[in-house]
Amino acid sequence: MATGARVLVTGFEPFPGAPVNPTETLVAALRAEPPAFDGVAAFRAEILPVDFDAVGPRLSAIGRDFAPDIAIHFGLANECAGFRLERLARNRFLADRPDNAGVLREAGTVCDGAETFASRLPLEAIHARLAAMGLPVEWSDDAGGYLCNMVFVLSRAHACEGFAPGMSGFVHVPLTGEGAAFRLSDAGLLAGALAVVGECVEAWRMANSKWRVVISE
Repeated sequence: MATGARVLVTGFEPFPGAPVNPTETLVAALRAEPPAFDGVAAFRAEILPVDFDAVGPRLSAIGRDFAPDIAIHFGLANECAGFRLERLARNRFLADRPDNAGVLREAGTVCDGAETFASRLPLEAIHARLAAMGLPVEWSDDAGGYLCNMVFVLSRAHACEGFAPGMSGFVHVPLTGEGAAFRLSDAGLLAGALAVVGECVEAWRMANSKWRVVISE
């Protein structure tokens, strides 16, 4: 019986103002060659809809089918300088732009619960690893008020039936490509994302090995 973590990585489809979404490319690359880290029992990469009404049911369906222990959500933010590690999910909509269905959600809370939820990814270790790789990385305490923040909130709050990862969080990335106009290449995005997965799996392994030692004593 596998004892490792069940790991989910998500990205988004293109959305208004972003006809190309690098997280969609990232998910395709991870599907083509899933990471094979020690401590990974199963891996899945999924594209989420940019649709206020559909994204929650989609997370529920993934949860019922896959039941991830770790959920790492990636999204696009054009203004990023590199990998933007989101520390806080804010339980709010800002009603600043419509989704792909043309729906403009009214300002208000995403779900019942706290005003904020802290990321459970090992952000300090991830930051150190990305910096050591020479990849641009920055901090953020505000994931916005659009679908990225909504998914971050739903994931951390366990607000979607069947979707309850023990470790989850959100990472924003910029547009990718070759040349000085881009802050990150497609290869850099993939390498950095794999590093994020690796640090999360290692943190999960350490946490669970400590738990098993306590129980055995």
